Amino acid sequence: QVQLVESGGGLVQAGGSLRLSCAASERTFSVYRMGWFRQAPGKEREFVAAITWRDGGTNYADSAKGRFTISRDKAKSTVYLQMNSLKAEDTAVYYCAGRVQIVGTYEYWGQGTQVTVSS
Repeated sequence: QVQLVESGGGLVQAGGSLRLSCAASERTFSVYRMGWFRQAPGKEREFVAAITWRDGGTNYADSAKGRFTISRDKAKSTVYLQMNSLKAEDTAVYYCAGRVQIVGTYEYWGQGTQVTVSS
């Protein structure tokens, strides 16, 4: 059972930056895709960004394009989310997730890390 542990959340002013990290518990990490999701109070969880583990292909939600960058370090079994130009509406709990299959649901989830952007 793979465990994912997020870190890097915190309080930042609007316009600032944060980098989230998500470390997997296994050195050999066999997933097809890793993603970042977020959930704001009173809202449903939403997709933010994802990366294909093997070749590094990425895709982003419209709200993240141009401001957020997802990346991975295979040697460390870690995925990152660099968030720049943060806005108050980015405030949420951010979760990383892993998916083994090419399509389908994400099987592995982290516990989440809080990001709060003050305006």
